[in-house]
Amino acid sequence: MAEALIGISVSCDYEQQRYWLPRAYCRRVAAAGGVPLLLPAAAEDKAAAVVARLDGLILSGGGDISPLFYGAEPQPGLGEVDPWRDAWEIRLAQEALRRDLPLLGICRGLQVLNVALGGGIIQDLCGQAGLIQHDQKAPRCSPTHTVRVLAATRLAALAGEGVLAVNSFHHQAAATIADGLRVSALAPDGVTEALESPAHRLALAVQWHPECLEHPASYALFDALLHPPHLRPMA
Repeated sequence: MAEALIGISVSCDYEQQRYWLPRAYCRRVAAAGGVPLLLPAAAEDKAAAVVARLDGLILSGGGDISPLFYGAEPQPGLGEVDPWRDAWEIRLAQEALRRDLPLLGICRGLQVLNVALGGGIIQDLCGQAGLIQHDQKAPRCSPTHTVRVLAATRLAALAGEGVLAVNSFHHQAAATIADGLRVSALAPDGVTEALESPAHRLALAVQWHPECLEHPASYALFDALLHPPHLRPMA
């Protein structure tokens, strides 16, 4: 049997004229038995042809999403945006869902999945009253806060229901949740930490970075992405 080909979106450093992606994504895909394929932004009309050749898709972390893609104006605290990457990844997500291709969103990837289906984004969590620290000042491999994985979700089936310690490197989050998605994990302050589509074999996104964590719950997400035949849509 051929090894699974897993597409991974990447960031672009326009000043240095280079694409880049932390090695941890590729290492975790390879450890699960797959072959990583980096997907730099291309014309939107190429997304269907690319997705047709993949066995799974990872929407990776990165910068902020342009508010134009979710019908908002930029607010103070919005960071650097890359509209070309946004448009490309939104179309990749839509095509993956249309084909029921296994999809894993990570950090920014959760926000892309939500926007791709019509959801909104909190542009900046920093300074909002009552919130915990979501942009950790610690090594990427170190958990810094907990999330509550909700019962009867795909995430609970893969990673276990209840409290899970995670790392956290974001200042944006999902606001209005798109139709077709449901929340499957929450931070103690109520910030959405995971979204999933019950109508697909595996369309799951988490706000943390499981590729950096050495934990069975993290391994399970990548294993499910590469080995989805036994997964079925959930009621």
